Amino acid sequence: MKYVFPANFWWGSACSALQTEGESQQGGKSATTWDAWYTREPWRFHQQIGPQETSTFYRHWRQDVALLKQLNHNSFRTSLSWARLIPDGTGEVNPQAVEFYNAVIDELLAQGITPFITLFHFDMPMVMQEKGGWENREVVQAFSRYAQICFELFGDRVQHWFTFNEPIVPVEGGYLYDFHYPNVVDFKRAATVAYHTVLAHASAVRAFRAGHYSGEIGIVLNLTPSYPRSQHPADLQAAHYADLLFNRSFLDPVLRGEYPADLVALLKEYDQLPACQPEDISLIAEGKIDLLGINYYQPRRVKCRDSAVNPASPFMPEWLFDYYEMPGRKMNPYRGWEIYEPGIYDIITNLRVNYGNPRCFISENGMGVENEQRFIENGQINDSYRITFIRDHLIWLHKGISEGCNCLGYHMWTFIDNWSWCNAYKNRYGFVQLDLETQQRTIKKSGEWFAATAAHNGFNQD
Repeated sequence: MKYVFPANFWWGSACSALQTEGESQQGGKSATTWDAWYTREPWRFHQQIGPQETSTFYRHWRQDVALLKQLNHNSFRTSLSWARLIPDGTGEVNPQAVEFYNAVIDELLAQGITPFITLFHFDMPMVMQEKGGWENREVVQAFSRYAQICFELFGDRVQHWFTFNEPIVPVEGGYLYDFHYPNVVDFKRAATVAYHTVLAHASAVRAFRAGHYSGEIGIVLNLTPSYPRSQHPADLQAAHYADLLFNRSFLDPVLRGEYPADLVALLKEYDQLPACQPEDISLIAEGKIDLLGINYYQPRRVKCRDSAVNPASPFMPEWLFDYYEMPGRKMNPYRGWEIYEPGIYDIITNLRVNYGNPRCFISENGMGVENEQRFIENGQINDSYRITFIRDHLIWLHKGISEGCNCLGYHMWTFIDNWSWCNAYKNRYGFVQLDLETQQRTIKKSGEWFAATAAHNGFNQD
């Protein structure tokens, strides 16, 4: 069967500033929370590789953009670094950063690659975190100013802006589950961080609208479908709770301009509501987006709790549901994630049926594998498993589009093997192999397959 995608479909990949640029405290850049955390606790990072040792895009950007062209990308998403552009968070703009980002944007355009630019991808400047990070409304205001500066500097060429990448992740990692700095376990503080992130998003959207910039603005959310163990009412309720907390806590504000009433009621019941101000309602209503980026990696399978909660334990989402390991599930053993291709169809179908079919695209989808060097054949990594992963997800994406879902593109995570937070380089995701010692770049088999797919706007599947 031949799978052909709509005309002008976006084929590309995604990355972030912190994970690729390197030069983490050069070029006028200040420290992010990751730089500071690594300095304090390097043992928390795989093989003690920190953010200064990422894939050197700051030095090799011209070579990397040429590789993007070779991979037949017509679009590419990356982020700007707040800490590089405005090193003290609120003051003067760093001219070295402006020069760098202008050069990258201009080169992408010169190669026929449309830049998709994210403003915040987990990389809080440490000077802002020392003020409380997203717990402090002053940081929300500072982010709004940063966003406006970005629009003014680059908005004449950037037509696709995204305020945040996966804003639920710093909430989970930094304030619930201890895998991001500041390693807090406190649901109410997590709720405040999530709420203020929505306010920061809406403030940036308001600035974008007020400036009458060309193009469009959106957000990138990691949407993880919540599947119940069974159709028993208790399991269905568990899935509903998980969906409210992890998906709809951001999805509803950015698409509907308001929070789900049952989420508000749930947080109120457990005394976890963040402090609100009267003007917040109108601001959130102004944060409705033009374009939604969807990151999809795995499903979330849940069931009702089978045991009572320890009342002395801190309130957590898992007070309301438990996780369920579906028998026979297909796994990526290196990342510990289930591979479930129909999830990508379920996400865009839910958007079509329940959210007015917004303009969207798959902004990340990917498969991390450890020790890929064992798959080298004739000097090239033969990552046929990644080709299968992409192809099978694209088949389900094609089905959703054929049924009317307004999905405009597919971006893979990621272009080149890059640094992945505490996992560093443990699992590799790229179309391009990176040799850490020599910084040599080599296109993998999956890169060749993706280039051909993009060139033909589809693929044949026997």
